[in-house]
Amino acid sequence: MERRDIKQVICLVGPTGSGKSGLALQLARNLNGAVINIDSRQVYSGLALITAQPSRAERGPIPHLLYGFLPLSRKTTAGLYSRLALEAIDLCFRCGFQPILVGGTGLYLDALVNGIAPIPPISRNVHEYWQMRLQRAGIRRLHTELAQVDAEYAAKISNNDPQRVTRALEVWIGTGRTLSWWHRRPVFRIPYPVLKLGVRTPLSGLTDALAERIEAMLAQGALTEVKTALQAADNGNMPGFSSIGFQELAGYLRGDMSIEACKEQWLAATRAYAKRQLTWFKRDQDIRWLERSPGDSLTDLTERAFQYLALSGVRT
Repeated sequence: MERRDIKQVICLVGPTGSGKSGLALQLARNLNGAVINIDSRQVYSGLALITAQPSRAERGPIPHLLYGFLPLSRKTTAGLYSRLALEAIDLCFRCGFQPILVGGTGLYLDALVNGIAPIPPISRNVHEYWQMRLQRAGIRRLHTELAQVDAEYAAKISNNDPQRVTRALEVWIGTGRTLSWWHRRPVFRIPYPVLKLGVRTPLSGLTDALAERIEAMLAQGALTEVKTALQAADNGNMPGFSSIGFQELAGYLRGDMSIEACKEQWLAATRAYAKRQLTWFKRDQDIRWLERSPGDSLTDLTERAFQYLALSGVRT
């Protein structure tokens, strides 16, 4: 197959463990493509195994961008991702590659496709200050403080939403402008059409695949990966440590639980995340779903994807 003459971006989404990465590689091999990560945990370095980043062998000669480039100590945002993703997409087009986005972070895809306010990066010191205030003063107090400086945004969110409340206060302190002010600025969005394909499989079948993946991660050295990250940490609460599986493995290393309990909690957290991803992407009417049954092979999935791409104008 070959790409259309017009520039368009192919995007593969769906729950974790559904086979998106394997499909992306197959499409890239046939479309002279490059794979661009759109997963908020796979951007971190040092945790390639538990975040299921493609291995060097799996990547082969296919270019892969935005994987494992960010230190565990640095917070990532949808705005930062959008800027880096557009740079990666432009680079692909300049070098003659078909950009293929793949991942499960719906917020990042929404920000890239639908636009996001051009908020500058906020310093780590500002972030840590408001996290400290959150612990000491509580979320209700911080929401009251937000209402005093940005009543418009405070009225839109719950007074029990620590992530949004602290983010708004960080933006106010870090930029000197309120989040409401930034939301009224011209938005930054991708200038190319995006063709969205989703890989969907029943949660019952997906659970077995996720359990097998956890066993494979452990066999490949996930425990050593987490232990090394903990030893190199300058504190115990770095942004990269929020990856699913990290706290479970850290708990086992501390002696808080058995390895079997660790695996059970890890699987439960991964399955719950997959369910949230399915719920998020279900709202996007632009996604064309490729249904994958437990017995379907990657070859079956790839053939269906090629059929849809052909119907969408990709010449074969």
